[in-house]
Amino acid sequence: MNRIDKCFEKLKAEGRKALVTFITAGDPDMTATEKTVLAMFDAGADIIELGVPFSDPIAEGVTIQRSSLRSLSGGTTLDHIFASVDNIRKQTDKPLILMMYLNTIFVYGTEKFFSLCREKGIDGVIVPDMPYEEREEILPYAEKYGIHNINLVSPASHDRIRRIAADSKGFLYCVSSNGVTGVRSEFKTDFDEFFGIIRESAGCPCCVGFGISSPEQAKKMSAYCDGVIVGSAIVRIMEQYGSDAPEKVAEFTSALSGALVE
Repeated sequence: MNRIDKCFEKLKAEGRKALVTFITAGDPDMTATEKTVLAMFDAGADIIELGVPFSDPIAEGVTIQRSSLRSLSGGTTLDHIFASVDNIRKQTDKPLILMMYLNTIFVYGTEKFFSLCREKGIDGVIVPDMPYEEREEILPYAEKYGIHNINLVSPASHDRIRRIAADSKGFLYCVSSNGVTGVRSEFKTDFDEFFGIIRESAGCPCCVGFGISSPEQAKKMSAYCDGVIVGSAIVRIMEQYGSDAPEKVAEFTSALSGALVE
């Protein structure tokens, strides 16, 4: 069974919501990435997304755009990221996901990429620039190697929400607001309506992301779904503290995790 599925089964049995966190791999360097991943897991993160830096991250706000630029400027490659996952896997068996853009997979070689995901211990991929209707570009390879292709759904998905939710595995990434990633002070989405539609069709857990930046927001949003995803707020800490960030990120992660069990 995929580690993501095992994680949600365990959380459900314990009556807990998932905390999914995100950092950009290689920002500021791969050593800091490895230390931060392990620190987040120790502090209560259940699943971690590693962002693969890309030159044109269209789904990202300025915070993650800057982190991608810093990572690429430092020479980060997909091979470097796989090597770091090797190191991380020596110390944890918790779920790891790559969040990346489709062209990176194509350039690397789709079958080679998913084969290495299986070999190195990656459990899922999130490809924000791949329309649901074009998922067959990668889905046969993902399924061949047991890697979950995590679907995204947003309020703008309208009539497609039910279809996407019904055809999801691992978890459904529910985008809180239309637009790009980034910290938000408020959300204008009608979450009762949005998640009401999702719950009618989803056959897997649902997690909400995009804009959650505080323990208070995480707790509030967790009432609608099975977990919350926090990215830009963590990347902002990485930007502020650089190689000294793991301890600060761990403190923030612990606060988020604590809010989900209160």
